[in-house]
Amino acid sequence: MRFITSHNASMTRNLDLDLIRTFVAVAESGSMTVAANLLHMTQGAVSQQVKRLENVLGCLLFVRKTRKLELSRHGEQFLAKARPLLRLNDEIWADMTGQPLRGSLRVGVPYDLVTPLAPAMKAFAQAHPQVEISLVCAASPQLSEAVNSGRLDVSLVEYVASEAEGEMVRIEPLVWVTGRGSTAWRKRPLPLSMVDERCAFRPLVLGALANEGIAWRTVFESGTIEATAATVRAGLAITAWLASTVPADLETLAPHTAGLPALPPFAICLRLPKTAQPAAQEFAYYVRESMSNDTTILRARPGKIA
Repeated sequence: MRFITSHNASMTRNLDLDLIRTFVAVAESGSMTVAANLLHMTQGAVSQQVKRLENVLGCLLFVRKTRKLELSRHGEQFLAKARPLLRLNDEIWADMTGQPLRGSLRVGVPYDLVTPLAPAMKAFAQAHPQVEISLVCAASPQLSEAVNSGRLDVSLVEYVASEAEGEMVRIEPLVWVTGRGSTAWRKRPLPLSMVDERCAFRPLVLGALANEGIAWRTVFESGTIEATAATVRAGLAITAWLASTVPADLETLAPHTAGLPALPPFAICLRLPKTAQPAAQEFAYYVRESMSNDTTILRARPGKIA
């Protein structure tokens, strides 16, 4: 065993992991502002920590340009070592301390996936009661941008399956939905009720109708899935939803028999920042277990202390 002596004491240096975590967040996001959002810090604090790290290492880690930050040659070398260092630190901490997760967690979810996400949220909340969850409901394009900008810690996002980003949880068919006994699907222009003009389904639905030369008109755009469902139940319009989210009192339409175009499958994906906090990574586990297997009762994660 080698002991620290007066000869080698000056050779011993300890890196500050907080500074390294800040550096990695800035490097991966390319922005002090985004990194500040991810780390729940002010932009000024992030800038100061990066400067302190550069002073400790005696080199510039970033090349500062007008509108963006780029890694210097030293920064690129340091990033390659910093990532595995942080992963190892987090693994050791979790394994050795068994400390419960704490803090806040900002979770994003599309309107139509709030109910499917509920079992995962309940199981996570029971296992980690000291984590405060804030739920943000929005259209998928907005949620994706919020993850990229650091305003969300983790989010479910719906993509056309061929253009999926992040970790794919499952793929589902997008189906036409009508009220029981309704003949709205026979009308022309076709009466449509879409949840939101920013909905990920909307451009695909309208594009498919245009390709078939089917005229359409908007009956109602509400921003809530409940109001859209009401118009469909009333027989005023049809809509398009993921197959698993169709309420039991509504019906799906077979495109070939209804004279409607087939719709592309959609992927439900998990989006996390590259520097995801431990609570976000743990929440993602519960989402995978719940939504990929369609389970409604979840056990505590093996090897984790609630």
